[in-house]
Amino acid sequence: MKSHEARLAIIGGGYAGMAAAVELSARGIPVTVFESAKQLGGRARGVLYNNTRLDNGQHILLGCYRDTLRLIEQVGGNIGRDFLRLPLQLELHREFSLRAPRLPAPLHLLIALLGAQGLSIGERISAARFMLMLRRMDFHLPHDMTVTELLARHHQDDDLIFKLWEPLCIAALNTPIHKASAQVLLNVLRDALNRTRADSDMLLPRLDFSALFPQRAAAYIEQRGGKVLTSCGVDKIVAHDGHIELITAQGADIFSHVVCATSPGTAARLLKPVAQLASTVAQIEALEHQPIYTVYLQYPAHVKLPHAMLGLHRRISQWLFDRGQIAGQPGLIAAVISAEGLHQEWSQDELAHQAIAELHDEFGIGAAPHWFRVIAEKRATFCCAPDLQRPGQQTALPRLLLAGDYTAGDYPATLEGAVRSGLQCARLLLRPEQPLNRP
Repeated sequence: MKSHEARLAIIGGGYAGMAAAVELSARGIPVTVFESAKQLGGRARGVLYNNTRLDNGQHILLGCYRDTLRLIEQVGGNIGRDFLRLPLQLELHREFSLRAPRLPAPLHLLIALLGAQGLSIGERISAARFMLMLRRMDFHLPHDMTVTELLARHHQDDDLIFKLWEPLCIAALNTPIHKASAQVLLNVLRDALNRTRADSDMLLPRLDFSALFPQRAAAYIEQRGGKVLTSCGVDKIVAHDGHIELITAQGADIFSHVVCATSPGTAARLLKPVAQLASTVAQIEALEHQPIYTVYLQYPAHVKLPHAMLGLHRRISQWLFDRGQIAGQPGLIAAVISAEGLHQEWSQDELAHQAIAELHDEFGIGAAPHWFRVIAEKRATFCCAPDLQRPGQQTALPRLLLAGDYTAGDYPATLEGAVRSGLQCARLLLRPEQPLNRP
C-alpha cells in the first residue's frame, strides 16, 4: 500500500475501531484498519473450537444500546434475526425471579419489582422506592461513591443486595459493588429502565461477535474504498509535523490522522514513545482491570436449561447461557464468572469441573460433557471505580485520537461504550477544522 492511497488509519479492528471506520466510510472518507489478529472483534470476537463457533466471552446487549444496534443494521445486520430478544428478566435459580411485563417504562419495572419472587414484601417496596428516588434525582448523584455506599444510604438490606443489586452491578460494570462507581451504574439504569420499555430488553446474539458486526463492517468499509488489514499489527507510531507514520512488519505508511482503538495495554505501549502523550499514557497505565472467565461445556444435545439465560445464587458460576436455545447449538452451555474472586486462583480444569458440579447440583444434569473450553480474559475490562479519570478521545496530539471502552464516557466497559467512543472519534475528525483529505 502506498502512502497516498489512504490518509486516515485506525489501529484495532474491535467494536470501537470498526465503529469509527464505518462512520467515516459512510461520510465518504476511506480508511485503513490495521488489526494484529487474524480475527476481527478485539475482546468481543468469535472463536472456533472443536468445529464449534464460540465467543471469547458471552456478552449480551440491551435494548438501550442504540448506537451499537444502529451500526449493526447499517452494515447489513437484522436485529430481529441476529438476536434472541427477551423482555427484562432476572432469574436466580430457585432463589429469585423478576420479570417485567410489556408496559410503558418505568411502570414495567415497578410492577416487576413489586411482584418479584424470592423477596419479602418489605424488600420489594424498598427496591421500588429506591428506583423512584433515583428517577426523581434524574439518576444523577451530587458526588460519586461506591455502589455499596449508595445502597447502604438508601437502606437496601443484604438479601436484596445479594439477589438484585449485586448481580445487576457485576453484570453491568464487571466490578464488585464495594469498588464500583454508583454514578456509572446509574447511567446504565437510566438508559435501560427509564426511557422506553424496549430499552430494558436483553438481546442475546445468535451469531458469534465477529460475524455480528466487525466482519460485516469490514465489507462495508471495503465497498467504500477503504482497507481492512488483518494479521497486520502496528509496531510503532511516529509523530511528524503534519502527519503520522505507522510502522508495521510490512513497512511504513504515512497518514494525516490516526485513531488508536486497541486494548489499553497495547495503546499505552504504542503511545509511550510520543512525548506529547505522556499524560494520556499515565492515565491508561493507572487503570486497574477486572477479569471475565467463560466456561463452555458441550453436553449431549438433549441437555437443556429451564431458561435461555439465568443466574445462580452464591455459586462460582454467576450466569448460565443455553446456546441451544439462543444460537441453535444444542447441549452447549456457557457459564460466565465476572469480576475478581477466588476462582482466579484455580486452574482451568478445576474451574470447569466446578461448573460441571454446580450444573449437576442445581439442575440434576448427570451426563458428562463431551468437552469443555475455558476462556480467561484476565484484563477483560477496566475496574469501574468512583470518579475514575479516563483518557479522552482527543489527545494532546491533534492528529491522533483514542477509542476504546476504557476512554472517557458515561458507560462502563461495554460494547455500547466501545462503539460510542469510536463514533466520538469520527465526529471529532469530521469537524470543519480537521484537514482530512477527502477523495
